[in-house]
Amino acid sequence: MAKFLKKGVSSEEVQTQDVKVRGIVEDILQQIESRGDAAIREFSQKFDSWNPESFRLSRAQIDACYEELEPQVIDDIRFAQEQVGNFARIQRASMVDVEEETLPGVVLGHKHIPMSSVGCYVPGGKYPLVASAHMSVVTAKVAGVKRVAPPFGGKPSPAIVVAMDLAGADEIYCMGGVQAVGAMAVGTETIAPVDMIVGPGNAFVAEAKRQLFGRVGIDLFAGPTETLVIADDSVDGELCATDLLGQAEHGPNSPAILLTNSEQLALDTMAEVERQLTVLSTAEIAGQAWRDYGQVILCDSYEEMVQVADEIASEHVQVMTRDPNYFLENMTNYGALFLGPETNVSYGDKVIGTNHTLPTKKASRYTGGLWVGKFLKTCTFQRVTPEASALVGEYCSRLCAVEGFAGHKEQADIRIRRYGDQTG
Repeated sequence: MAKFLKKGVSSEEVQTQDVKVRGIVEDILQQIESRGDAAIREFSQKFDSWNPESFRLSRAQIDACYEELEPQVIDDIRFAQEQVGNFARIQRASMVDVEEETLPGVVLGHKHIPMSSVGCYVPGGKYPLVASAHMSVVTAKVAGVKRVAPPFGGKPSPAIVVAMDLAGADEIYCMGGVQAVGAMAVGTETIAPVDMIVGPGNAFVAEAKRQLFGRVGIDLFAGPTETLVIADDSVDGELCATDLLGQAEHGPNSPAILLTNSEQLALDTMAEVERQLTVLSTAEIAGQAWRDYGQVILCDSYEEMVQVADEIASEHVQVMTRDPNYFLENMTNYGALFLGPETNVSYGDKVIGTNHTLPTKKASRYTGGLWVGKFLKTCTFQRVTPEASALVGEYCSRLCAVEGFAGHKEQADIRIRRYGDQTG
């Protein structure tokens, strides 16, 4: 039976909604709705100390950002975007339009139609998440979205601007936080609203997306970054500790969990975490996350590890065991799997090609992460011959009568009369 060698805060505490955050977000969104650009300027100055003449970057401002970067940085961004684009194109090719005759004279089908406009939020806080531009903008463009408008917080970060531009962004805005999400969803005098908002952000951004869902589409409700390392004694504590802290540095409330069937590996990993925290430059944040949200869980078998892992339903799952494919074949609840010690979550976060916007807070029980399909609407159509209309109409008429829908029944009956007569 699984036992905890280290526990973090309770799941109830992790999932508790911050009422203060909710109230602040509600007020900001209401202000944007009623005052438009004036509210955007007010909140941008208040939260980001940023109030430019125009929040949308000009072509000259974008070009100036290229001049601030070393050629190697630009080349590396291009490489990462090529990988993300390659995998997105493979995913898009898997989504074929269909059109089939399901009964004589009855043709049914569906088409995958890109959304018209998307806002791709890119965080610009403590860590400028250049990779978020790849994951959202590149993927949206591969899907065929015509207008992709990424915002990010505060003063332009050259690497983020260049990444957005190389990815194919149609408009780039220097504004962050709730005001950016609100402007994208509601629209202002100078910013046209979008159909969907995607991308990670802090608790305020996540709450804004939650409140705006329905008015616009969203990718998913994202919380703090989560990582689960599943390991046996085929690897060592140094590797496990490195992979745990590599994700714990995202924020002080980022859960990092070791799940193992080796008590010695568990003890070695905990000791190694403490050692690495004495030398890691981001130890202040990673250490707090480990102290408050880190867990070490000891299981008896692979089967029990799968059961516990599916209950945790982590965003990232790093599998370092003798048989990593066992977990690929048997696990059902996860955002992304990283199979074997040769790969790691950082590859997925930054460069390898799979998307890093993934479900958190157990949402992997019912959804996957951001992918090209999130930007497509699967819309059905039907086409029917007169003979088939008369046949289907007979069934439809009787079923409408069962439900008491007289108007629906008449839609079928008029076609039975017209097309039934025609077909003899």
